[in-house]
Amino acid sequence: MKKSTVYFLVSFEINEGKFEAFKEIAQAMIAFTQKEPGALGYEWYFSADQTNVRLVETYADQNAVTAHMAGRAVKEVVPKIREISSITGFEVYGDPGAPASEMLSKIGAEIFHRWNGLDR
Repeated sequence: MKKSTVYFLVSFEINEGKFEAFKEIAQAMIAFTQKEPGALGYEWYFSADQTNVRLVETYADQNAVTAHMAGRAVKEVVPKIREISSITGFEVYGDPGAPASEMLSKIGAEIFHRWNGLDR
């Protein structure tokens, strides 16, 4: 992991009967995030029974995290996805910067600061 890279791991539980709606909203989130500067990865993983989801997000640095938090995916689409699912976990790996850290903490994200690792 590069020292400035920031990762999000967000876990969702989809409300019963809302899988197709969830996928449509996730597509909108992907479309908006794809246009954000420094958004390097935005990957969705579904459980076999389609009730649990993991979203793995990768950002180049603090500026990219701040841009995402202020962007349309978070401001417009996250409220819609929260209507049909629950966030059951939210972990941040790396330093998202002070403004984003405050916002993330308010929504229950746990931030893990980098200690050591291999940089390539």
